[in-house]
Amino acid sequence: MTLTRDPVSPPVALAIAGSDAGGGAGIQADLKAMTAHGVFGTSVVTATTAQNTRGVRDVHAVPAGHVASQFDAVSDDFDVGAIKTGMLATAETVETVTGLVGDVAAPVVVDPVMVAASGDRLLSPEAEAAYEGLIGAATLVTPNADEAEVLVGGPIETPADAERAGRELVATGADAALVKGGHIGDGDTVTDTLVIGNTEGDATVVRFKNPRVATDATHGSGCALSSAIAARLARGEPLRESVAAAVDGMGPAIRRGYDVGEGPGAVNSTVFDERA
Repeated sequence: MTLTRDPVSPPVALAIAGSDAGGGAGIQADLKAMTAHGVFGTSVVTATTAQNTRGVRDVHAVPAGHVASQFDAVSDDFDVGAIKTGMLATAETVETVTGLVGDVAAPVVVDPVMVAASGDRLLSPEAEAAYEGLIGAATLVTPNADEAEVLVGGPIETPADAERAGRELVATGADAALVKGGHIGDGDTVTDTLVIGNTEGDATVVRFKNPRVATDATHGSGCALSSAIAARLARGEPLRESVAAAVDGMGPAIRRGYDVGEGPGAVNSTVFDERA
């Protein structure tokens, strides 16, 4: 018996980020989270990394011209409903991506991957400075506390500091900023701070409080969160609701994470399908 093809036509999202050979973060985590939200994920690879659960051994940046070629190939064929950016590796790539996303109408979620879990800076000062233009083109920027410190200066140690940083990022040009609270304090509660700007120059502040999961196996959490938000935006959901749902799903993603490899495990982006 010959079967009739019965295809589906999901929304499409695009991840612009580096590849994680260990599979826990980067493009690999992005596509898992997008799929879990019923969205077809496409990708532009900005760098390849030789890494595993114990650390990063080597990084090879993809030439900016090839980054642009990948983007053109995707945008020429797919109706991209939302874009997220992750690791961009070099100042030239940051500037190239800024120009590319500035020409599209789709919402853009910028995850500014700048600081490793060890606290080491991942980008040159020139690349960090280049982020100002990309943040200005962002629908949402999602730094953790360490990255927010790089972007706005000054310590981010409390939710009040996170709000200040979010307001500064909105003033820089982003429509909204989500300052993640996983690195703020060590209590039982994680507080993520969302600052949404408006045309009058004011801002709405929303705080999301969730129980902290007692683990250091959070590899890929920032990638999964930003990709989950982008996927929901691609589905046509409003920004605030997209952020709330994605943040709500991070607890289960961390608690039911992958225990693989010899180092700390990775988050389980696929559990988002229970909340999509």
